[in-house]
Amino acid sequence: MAERAGSTRRVFFALWPDEAQREELEHAAAKAVRRSGGRPVPSANLHVTLAFLGSVPVTRVIELQAIGSTLAQPLAIHAPISLTFRRLAHWKDAQILCALAPEPAGASALAVALQEASSAIGFSPDRRPFQAHVTLARKVLRQGPLLPLRALTWRFDAFALIDSRTEPSGPVYSVIDTYPLVADKSA
Repeated sequence: MAERAGSTRRVFFALWPDEAQREELEHAAAKAVRRSGGRPVPSANLHVTLAFLGSVPVTRVIELQAIGSTLAQPLAIHAPISLTFRRLAHWKDAQILCALAPEPAGASALAVALQEASSAIGFSPDRRPFQAHVTLARKVLRQGPLLPLRALTWRFDAFALIDSRTEPSGPVYSVIDTYPLVADKSA
């Protein structure tokens, strides 16, 4: 489908888990999500946002792809990024229930680098300090007792540029491009 001149895409960089990781977290937090009274985030949409860029002109998405490639090259000699989700939190102002991963050094450094690189070429990323989290439910108006979350570790050997569009059924995310964090040992 051809895109109209002047059209935009809502995009963000993210750590994009595989289906098994998503299902494990969804299962571990299911009771807390039900008790929250909020709208559960579909399993296919669970992710860790690194840098939210919002609506960008379609013609500039290629610049974001270049940022991803440029930042991935020096990172591709390191180990995967690991995040261990240990607790649930209700963020009252945002009205979300989320799983939190403390002290994500590698993910924090990548998030800052993506924000700085995109800002340097004229994009306006969300500049709030990075906090590794996965949104599990939205429109959470009351905080019930937060059940403990069994520690779950997600490992990422790549990060992704994601397109977000709103459908009648809710947000739909699709991967535009992925960028390796671990060098290909076969090369």
